Amino acid sequence: MNAPGAMTFPIVDSHCHLDFDVLSDDLPGVLERAAAAGVHLMVTISTRVRKFDRILKIAEAHPSVYCSVGTHPHNAAEEPDVTADELVELATHPKVVAIGEAGLDYHYDNSPRAMQAAGFRVHIEAARRSGLPLVIHSRSAEHDTAQILREEMGQGAFKPLLHCFSSSHELASAGIALGAYFSFSGILTFKNATEIHQAARTVPLDRILVETDAPYLAPVPHRGRPNEPAYVAHTLARLAELRNIDDTAAARATSQNFFRLFSKVPVPRLYRNGAAS
Repeated sequence: MNAPGAMTFPIVDSHCHLDFDVLSDDLPGVLERAAAAGVHLMVTISTRVRKFDRILKIAEAHPSVYCSVGTHPHNAAEEPDVTADELVELATHPKVVAIGEAGLDYHYDNSPRAMQAAGFRVHIEAARRSGLPLVIHSRSAEHDTAQILREEMGQGAFKPLLHCFSSSHELASAGIALGAYFSFSGILTFKNATEIHQAARTVPLDRILVETDAPYLAPVPHRGRPNEPAYVAHTLARLAELRNIDDTAAARATSQNFFRLFSKVPVPRLYRNGAAS
């Protein structure tokens, strides 16, 4: 694997959870280490609408941080009353740049599947109406995720982002056909993640983003530790290796893809000039 740190184009961590205690307890340090690694922009992702204020305060306090609004499928049963109207209204805040994360998780089944699906469709409606990207969580639910995406796209266009992509060829093919973007996490650095490696090679490069999903899924060589945005540089380096391009080209592509998809985010001068400090 290429050694990270050689990038001369800044990176975006498109998905992290800065409100989780292991990161929020040392947020100044987390942001400082991210900047030192060339990560000058990140999106902290909502998992509970009823706790959205905590997310928003972090985004408001830090110029490099934006956020989403939504209910994770694990929490769908806790928040069955969340409506598309509410999501669209919350998303008018200038720091809110995405809807979600929402979707289906049949691995843990922390919420009944019917409630997950209903919540997923509510979030899709909000994404369609707001024009913001929809951050999609899908685990062990590839067929149903693909089916809902196809059905809903037939009702009107929206912008899907399959976050932490670790799914089957079926969902990859459906996502490509539907114009979805794909975000790869530290799983990409795992030696035995051969199916994910293949997806990273075959998904169109102009639809790939990178993320940490921090504090989860720390990449090699940090496995076993809490993940943080600085570590996305390792995922970026592995993506470059898999695509047979240099790290700077991978950083440039994934950052430009981010701003195309997350079009509400103003492009900082650093990302226009392409020189990470």
